[in-house]
Amino acid sequence: MKTKITLGFSPCPNDTFIFDALINNKIENKDFDFELKIADVEELNRMILKSELDVSKISYHLYPFVNDNYQILNAGSALGNCNGPILISKYKIYPDEIKDLKVAIPGKYTTANLLFSIFYPHITNKPEYLFSDIEEVIMSNEVDAGLIIHETRFTYMKIGLKKIVDLGEKWETEMKQPLPLGGISIKRNLPEDLKIKINQLISSSVSYAFEKPLGTYSYIKQYSQSLSEEVIQSHINLYVNNFTIDLKEKGRKAIEILFAKAIENKLVPELKNKIFI
Repeated sequence: MKTKITLGFSPCPNDTFIFDALINNKIENKDFDFELKIADVEELNRMILKSELDVSKISYHLYPFVNDNYQILNAGSALGNCNGPILISKYKIYPDEIKDLKVAIPGKYTTANLLFSIFYPHITNKPEYLFSDIEEVIMSNEVDAGLIIHETRFTYMKIGLKKIVDLGEKWETEMKQPLPLGGISIKRNLPEDLKIKINQLISSSVSYAFEKPLGTYSYIKQYSQSLSEEVIQSHINLYVNNFTIDLKEKGRKAIEILFAKAIENKLVPELKNKIFI
């Protein structure tokens, strides 16, 4: 009899690319029956805060708040170079003007908001919106600027919006590390052998997708904000890489550095328990 596991991930192309083979039985899964929750990452974050999911995509900003109850898998992370959130506006804005802005963010616990808080700690006027609505509220002058993530990184210029600063580039320039955005969390109290098996399944699912990428498109297009294959592929290229198969020492170190910086800035609580499985 298979073990029932609640599994959460976002509808964004990087996540559906990662989980396609696992969810659609393209790889062998003898041990688990996955009950899916597909939702925006900030909704998943809220569910994780309530310990409602066994395994889920999580923003790395949130993780220190749930360290007592969750660990991070070595497979499934979005971590890399030039992959961070971008601050955009309708107008050209100079660096010394950023402090006065009203900025739309894609959620309190997103890593986008964590980075913004590290670099611009004095900005507190940060209303929250669904990531896919941020371009619209900028265009309507509801806010002065917005932090964009996911597919909107590739579309904002087409509607006349302008980049103010790329926070991923800023992080990499200052920290000399790849930027961790999100990973896969798993309940700490689950048996160790079960955690290892789920990690292996997710790693195998990513590897399968890399081997047969075109086979993932039908699943990805069921959920993607954009049906453009060019945008979908650009999204996958940005967020899915060898770190997604296995963080290894370099990836785990980058995540630990992000947490250390966040703790130093008093943005997250101290980590008291082992982070990784």
